[in-house]
Amino acid sequence: MNPAIFREYDIRGIVATDLTVKVVGEIGKAYGTFVQRHGAKQVSVGCDVRLTSSGLKAAVIEGITSTGVNVIDIGTVPTPVLYFSIAHFNTDGGLMVTGSHNPIEYNGLKMNLGMSSVYGGQIQEMRKLIGSNDLETGSGSVQKRDVLPEYRKMLDSKFDFERKLKIIIDPGNGTAGPFTKSFFTEKGFDVECIFCEPDGNFPNHLPDPTVLKYIQPLREKVVDEGADLGVGYDGDSDRVGIIDNLGRPVFADRLLAVIARDMLSRNPGAKVLFDVKCSQSLPEQIEKYGGVPMMWKTGHALLKAKMREEKAPLAGEMSGHIFCSENYYGFDDAIYASALLLRILSESDKTFAQIVDEIPAFYSTPEIRVTCAEEEKFRIVAELVEYFKSKYDVIDVDGVRALFGDGWGLVRASNTQPVLVLRFEAKTEDKLKKIMGIFAGKLAEYPSVEKLNPDEIQIVKG
Repeated sequence: MNPAIFREYDIRGIVATDLTVKVVGEIGKAYGTFVQRHGAKQVSVGCDVRLTSSGLKAAVIEGITSTGVNVIDIGTVPTPVLYFSIAHFNTDGGLMVTGSHNPIEYNGLKMNLGMSSVYGGQIQEMRKLIGSNDLETGSGSVQKRDVLPEYRKMLDSKFDFERKLKIIIDPGNGTAGPFTKSFFTEKGFDVECIFCEPDGNFPNHLPDPTVLKYIQPLREKVVDEGADLGVGYDGDSDRVGIIDNLGRPVFADRLLAVIARDMLSRNPGAKVLFDVKCSQSLPEQIEKYGGVPMMWKTGHALLKAKMREEKAPLAGEMSGHIFCSENYYGFDDAIYASALLLRILSESDKTFAQIVDEIPAFYSTPEIRVTCAEEEKFRIVAELVEYFKSKYDVIDVDGVRALFGDGWGLVRASNTQPVLVLRFEAKTEDKLKKIMGIFAGKLAEYPSVEKLNPDEIQIVKG
């Protein structure tokens, strides 16, 4: 069993190479053992639309039930529906078979104990259970249940829309298509859905709404049709991407600012969490509207845990995970987040472009990923933290975010891939290029780090 499949936030690997039916069955046994030793008796299990997901789901269910834990099999659903099923059926946890936005040869497992993500040391604990064959035995049962109607009823009860908008949806042939098209149409919207039908071959593009080349068809459709908004979902519907009415992609930190302003009107003084990759304009907006900004580590599991600890009603990260606990469950649900944004837009007499343009726009880069030797990435980042601390003010909750007064630069080690993650922002384009040059020069001292060429990096304003 390849130990590299046991990642920080989930289990992920190439099907038939790393994730075989046998391996996934063993992981099911480890998960069943782990949750049972934390008092669990029953868990929910679902899967996404990937061609390999239903087979792996069967294998993991067999493993779980072999430990004596009962399973509610909810079939092929979006990941947030799996999370919802834990609350709705009052199960003791849940497991989702999903490759999210990764290439088609990949798949993975996201796991919960109760409503909390299983991550970090807990995932490594499961790996050790397999290695030592320290696994419970028993005979759990399997029930098949359809929870989508209840999820829809729950969403329906939470949203009314003042204006009926024209929207374009691109689920990338993932799990969100038929449900969101039906739901928003029933709510009175004029809905057009491109690449709507679930298809695990992902014949049009990989389902990742944060990658500009993948959302180009959505951008064009919004402009051509004169739509009020474009909505993109990733493969398992826990990350959202938005296109405004002018066809411009709106980064998740700006979406979070829009939602925060709305939420803070009802919850003055509330905390809003965001990850280290977010724009400086976000904490400024949170403070402007009476909230308390809190920067935290990147990673959906880490943000959810911190959100619960701080009792914050809102959190989000640049990857498009948005978490709401005001009148909701606090898990990352792209369908809920898109409905929330549409509700905000429907109650305004402004276009979404006008709403977004009220947020100060700085010059920034998208997330940049440069390859770095897996065994060296954390050491290199630790050295960079000390280097930048000696010269600049820094934020070091996750890697190093060096502050330059009117701009900043970030480098952190990815918890899931052999890469360093970078992002840069400044109030002028010249300052942004200078900051990138400082980071590029320092990174060039490390032979195992891919060269960063600032001249090849896309710069956007907004």
